[in-house]
Amino acid sequence: MPDLPRIAPLDPASSAALIADPEGGLPRLLEIMRRLRDPATGCPWDIEQDFASIAPYTIEEAHEVADAIQREAWDELEGELGDLLLQTVYHAQMGAEAGLFDFGSVTRAIAEKMVARHPHVFGTESREKSSDQQTADWERIKAAERAGKAQDRVLDGVALGLPALTRAVKLQKRAARVGFDWPSTDEVLDKLIEESRELVEARDTLTQTEVEEEFGDLMFVMANLARHMKVDPETALRAANSKFTRRFARIEDWLAETGRSPADSDLAEMDDLWNRAKAEDKAGLKKPQDG
Repeated sequence: MPDLPRIAPLDPASSAALIADPEGGLPRLLEIMRRLRDPATGCPWDIEQDFASIAPYTIEEAHEVADAIQREAWDELEGELGDLLLQTVYHAQMGAEAGLFDFGSVTRAIAEKMVARHPHVFGTESREKSSDQQTADWERIKAAERAGKAQDRVLDGVALGLPALTRAVKLQKRAARVGFDWPSTDEVLDKLIEESRELVEARDTLTQTEVEEEFGDLMFVMANLARHMKVDPETALRAANSKFTRRFARIEDWLAETGRSPADSDLAEMDDLWNRAKAEDKAGLKKPQDG
């Protein structure tokens, strides 16, 4: 464990004054979290939490930031970024309580990492290089950092907690750096057909566990295809989810005009309405244009 300096807690009056100060900034937020986690006077729920129990909220808040950006909901983004910042403050407080790290050491570590990884900005290297070369240099520096952590295998350090599609792409990128990659999308598409056939065979003849394995293989190849086509699969799937939600809402709207819901309809009618919503979507119309 690092030898962290112990910062004496504020006296009750100073603590209350800081928490009540709307201009208290980051120190105010850190003090709020310290008070929430205080074993004697804090919130029982917050006191019970640990790294594992908070981690899902951290992932959720990151997704909500991405969602606000995708929807260009700039009026919501400020709040979502605050929620995400709170997650860092929460983990830092728990780290301080355990003597592992604190908010100061967290910010110091990321600041030093950014300086070390940008020698063309903060050091003596030239900025006269392409973004591709800068990306390659970034990966080279990261590889050296992993070597210093005894992460000497190609796939070491790819976080287990990443969304599965994102982690698949990162694993494939790492393998591609050492030549383990198909040369073009043609081979990936061939593999996609092969895995699709194996999934059909598994559905018809194998156990549910084997079906899940084959489905995973198919998804892994889909992630590889996305990488070869320079598509972020998470972004693409989020967009598809948004499109589905938007079009299905139009189906509900049209059915509501006749006093019905989807439960009162059938697949044939809803499929026709889906095609209508699709045509409307493609034309960029917000309302149906009935002749």
